[in-house]
Amino acid sequence: MADAKKPRKKMTRRGFIASGATAAGLVGVTVAANVGTNMFKSAIDHYIGGGETTITNAPGSEDWDTAYYDQQYRGRGRATEEAKNIVIEIEGEGIVLLKNDNNALPLASGESVSLIGRYAADPVYGGAGSGTVDPNDCVTLYDGIVNAGLAVNDTAYNWIAENYANYPKANITMDNPSTASYYIGEIPWSAYSDEAKSSIAGTTAVVVIGRGGGEGGDLSRDLVGDVNSGVSENFTPNDETANYVEGQHELELSKEEIDLLTAVKESCDKVIVLYNGSTPMELGPLMEGDLAVDAILSIGSLGASGAAAVGQVLTGAVNPSGKTTDIWAADFTADPTFGNFGGKQYTDVSNYYPTNYTGTVSNATAYFVEYREGIYYGYRFYETAAAEAEAGNYDFDYDSAVVFPFGYGLSYTTFEQTLDSCAVNGDNVEVSVTVTNTGSVAGKSVVEIYYSAPYTAGGIEKSAVVLGAFGKTALLDPGASETVDLSFPVRQMASWSSEEGGYVLDAGDYVISLRSDSHTVIAEQGVTLEAEAYKTDDATGNELANRFDDMTTYMNDNCGGTMSRADFAGTWPEAAADKTAAECGITLEEYDYTQHLGDEAMPTTGANNGVSLIDLRGKAYDDEMWDQLLDQLTVDDMTTMLNDCAYNTPAIAHIGKPATSEPDGPAGFTSLTGSTGNCAYCSEFVMAQTWNTELMYRTGQMVGQEALASGYNGWYAPAMNTHRSPFAGRNFEYYSEDPLLAGKMGAAVVSGAASNGVYAMIKHYALNDQESYRVQHLCTWATEQTAREIYLRPFELTIKESSAEMKYIADDQGTVETVEMPGCTAMMSSFNYVGTQWAGGSHALCTEIPRGEWGFTGCIITDFNLYGYMDKNWGLDGGTDMHLTYAAMTPAFQGTGEASVVARLREASHRVLYTVVNSNAMQGMAPGSTITTSPSPWQYGVWGGSAVLLAGAAALGVRCYLGAKRNKEIEAEEAAEKK
Repeated sequence: MADAKKPRKKMTRRGFIASGATAAGLVGVTVAANVGTNMFKSAIDHYIGGGETTITNAPGSEDWDTAYYDQQYRGRGRATEEAKNIVIEIEGEGIVLLKNDNNALPLASGESVSLIGRYAADPVYGGAGSGTVDPNDCVTLYDGIVNAGLAVNDTAYNWIAENYANYPKANITMDNPSTASYYIGEIPWSAYSDEAKSSIAGTTAVVVIGRGGGEGGDLSRDLVGDVNSGVSENFTPNDETANYVEGQHELELSKEEIDLLTAVKESCDKVIVLYNGSTPMELGPLMEGDLAVDAILSIGSLGASGAAAVGQVLTGAVNPSGKTTDIWAADFTADPTFGNFGGKQYTDVSNYYPTNYTGTVSNATAYFVEYREGIYYGYRFYETAAAEAEAGNYDFDYDSAVVFPFGYGLSYTTFEQTLDSCAVNGDNVEVSVTVTNTGSVAGKSVVEIYYSAPYTAGGIEKSAVVLGAFGKTALLDPGASETVDLSFPVRQMASWSSEEGGYVLDAGDYVISLRSDSHTVIAEQGVTLEAEAYKTDDATGNELANRFDDMTTYMNDNCGGTMSRADFAGTWPEAAADKTAAECGITLEEYDYTQHLGDEAMPTTGANNGVSLIDLRGKAYDDEMWDQLLDQLTVDDMTTMLNDCAYNTPAIAHIGKPATSEPDGPAGFTSLTGSTGNCAYCSEFVMAQTWNTELMYRTGQMVGQEALASGYNGWYAPAMNTHRSPFAGRNFEYYSEDPLLAGKMGAAVVSGAASNGVYAMIKHYALNDQESYRVQHLCTWATEQTAREIYLRPFELTIKESSAEMKYIADDQGTVETVEMPGCTAMMSSFNYVGTQWAGGSHALCTEIPRGEWGFTGCIITDFNLYGYMDKNWGLDGGTDMHLTYAAMTPAFQGTGEASVVARLREASHRVLYTVVNSNAMQGMAPGSTITTSPSPWQYGVWGGSAVLLAGAAALGVRCYLGAKRNKEIEAEEAAEKK
């Protein structure tokens, strides 16, 4: 019997809907994935990796020497390991021996030591934010000390290592006070096990006291007030806070630390303190009295391998030669900056940039900080106060006010310095100093030259003592000598006069002094100078002028001017309080580009001139060929390149511009998002404590070699801001309170990096000397004298004094020549306002001074642009070129059909391209080269996934089609049967 035919089933309506909806969903997901990943391509490339660039050199140039830079390491790992050796050297020279009673140090090999304190097992390696350091890739203090030949008490150390995590410590969370905390985090001695306590008896105690720092928050100046405020959900009462007393701040010893020191003094033969922090701390109690210890070392933030040098210094394998880079005062609350740090509010400002680019709501108001101390901060105040006290004009006791002067540091040997000669020779002061090692071990010595300018009450403000020049000897054996010749420009002793709109050198007697620190005179000599006014820039000859009259007027009208040496007591800065913008005579207005259009002609765009970017390598910024290249750019080329610059610049293939890679940060190529595999350097605070510009040059060179091995071109560093207050959260990122020292260090690092083709983007320009309120419209106020002599000077020196020899192809025969190029071709502007202008939009700050006066020809990038006030067109108008942001997350440039806007885009592109062409981004490219970039590896995954999704959607579509066809056939069969 034949089988009956199985009846076919119709596809249900639900089946059609489900299949159709699913197919549509798959298509929608595919479209969204492709559109979304394309929008965020630069961000994904940054975190996952982008495509490879292929260079095709023109026929006949294949054999030309286009290795413009000597890549010495063929892999990131090898370069990183070599960099760690440099870190050991930096740390060894940067450690400052602050105290060494009875030659407590160095320790003998094999000596038994007890590492004590939570930071012994949990050291400060770096700082939070862009200076983040991966502790898993760092040498521990334990290993550094053991490897140096000391015997560590494991009983105490292991107990600390197992228990410190139970005690919360300070944590700066970026721009989020509601989650920040300020705990010291020291383990109470009473909590130690009996075994740990008894194990330290008869050993040498090495007590580690730590203080961290971080981006987006400052240290607490009032622990009681902060914990009681309820602002932070993570800084709440606990056993530690119960011990706080009124007025206590984060940079003084806590009760737990005092108890710890008391206990180890009773049990141990000697007590050595390692201060593991990168900002000064109140250490006066450790110098004398009940808490006096035998020796103190300032070791800063250690980086990847700095702990190895700590062990070497403890044992004397390395003789400490570091010097302090800030004044270490006895009472930070008595400092003239204390009452005007952090920020207060303009209470009448509302609805001002109420929304950030991320869609989050800002508080839509504005804050302010006033530099009422003027030029009298740090050692400039303390040394001037001492001079005025000596003259009978001021009640001040230097010895009780200062624990360690600026430029102070001891050694395991002794040195004699003699001032051989000091004279004015033309435009320079020239000094010769002979340094002799009069001790018993080899060591290095820093030579410090200061000047004292004549001061007239009521005249231009002048510090009694200012660092003029410095140098460092080589390693000198006992009995050996070295002559150090130093010079500095006479005009360096001039002061800015807003009345003259230039620098003024008063006539009179100037004292040039050789000192062992800012306070201790070894020898001095007077020189008599005639009055002179400097109305042009010393490097360019360009005209100088007042650029910040608005700020000077504000300070005069609202603060009574600044602190004056003529009457320190009567002009002592009053603590800031909230007030209105109206009573200060200022307004804050949102930027409207239509109100700032100029009369520029519409530039040529999209031309076909046959010029490639590489053709401009080594040519002057104003070479005529630049116009031919810039004429080839389209508006889209320019806006894309300038508006999507988070850690990169995009490629422009048709002019031969490759994509570039530009990582953070101040501790080397580190990242707040995770390890990069590169070396983490010790803090800039430690680097400056070396007072060794040659070592800093080699540091920059090493960073450049890491860049060549890793495919990096730019570097968001070094950070050049000023240690105005010890409470600033990012002092670990900055060199010093002194602008000369900071500028010389920065110039050396930048020059070294540039020698390997890296454009170091010095930051944060400018007056970004605190973290509180930095992205909440913080108006920073200072007189023009204060701004120019102190806070702009490190940037000025780095721009003017950094340079590098650069190779380029000079002709159509492939001839390689070299040319001296500016070393500093990039800067990063800052979040804060300068007066009522966002720093990145200030024409005075970003254009008139650096480009109009100093001769800066490079580019300026914003700090991370996620905030409504960082208007793209405002930046363009002010002189900021690139935006550190992802284009998909922030608005585009406005008015790109306006001639004025296009002209500014063109000049901004000019500056960026000038920076790139004179960097290692051109490695391997000859004139006439073309580039192609392969898709990013992750894009293949997106496309493959898209293919699968579309195949699924197609299959579902086919299913619907076949279902509909089958339904019609069944319906036809059913109709036929009915007939």
